[in-house]
Amino acid sequence: MDLQRNLKLTIAYDGHDFSGWQIQPDRPTIQGTLVSVIEHLTGETTLPQGSGRTDAGVHALAQVASVSTQSSIPLLNFRKALNDILPAAIRILSVEEVPPEFHARKSAVAKTYQYRIHRAEICPPFLARYVYHHPYPLNEALMIEAAGLVLGEHDFTSFAAVDPERKKPEREREDLEVNNVRTIYSSAWHRHGDDLIYTVRGSGFLHHMVRNLVGTFLMVGKINVTLPDLRRILEARNRSAASATAPASGLFLLGVEY
Repeated sequence: MDLQRNLKLTIAYDGHDFSGWQIQPDRPTIQGTLVSVIEHLTGETTLPQGSGRTDAGVHALAQVASVSTQSSIPLLNFRKALNDILPAAIRILSVEEVPPEFHARKSAVAKTYQYRIHRAEICPPFLARYVYHHPYPLNEALMIEAAGLVLGEHDFTSFAAVDPERKKPEREREDLEVNNVRTIYSSAWHRHGDDLIYTVRGSGFLHHMVRNLVGTFLMVGKINVTLPDLRRILEARNRSAASATAPASGLFLLGVEY
């Protein structure tokens, strides 16, 4: 009888040179790279399911993926073998066997993201791909106050880009939720040296949602958007009401809860 195992992979990656998580033709992606290395290792064609589809240039400290395999390779050896084959920009932190019903995205109950803005006049070259460099004047106190306005359950349509998956024919799409209501459990800016850091934990996040929130908080810091404006933007449920999307380089997926 075939041994079918459901494995939970915890993955860290530098997203700078990848076109996001989701597999795409002729483009390097995290999911596509995992498909290739697992096939190389086990001979199986799999499709690891991530907790979410991080965008091009976005990083992860602890992304989670689930994958079904008939391989009998012991878990520690499986992790070591994958890391031996993977490019240095992707590391498998752990491999665990989980129940068959576990699904990296559908079983998730919360996620935490962090966005880093480097405020010094000069950004060190070795930091450039991991921060958004913004040395210009900002009212950081207002940004700190603004972060609290998105706490709780809201319809975040104003901060959601049109998801490219929804442009596909229904038969080709992933199983996506269609409503834009999410719950934000914590939302805060803090200073750490030359970095202004936004950390947000929520039940889930829409396409570009964190980067769109950061883009609007930056406009608050520039005194172009007031706190009452921010409340109106949230209530408008219209993407055109909010500000531009912040660059991908500063965004990290910190972790996923189950």
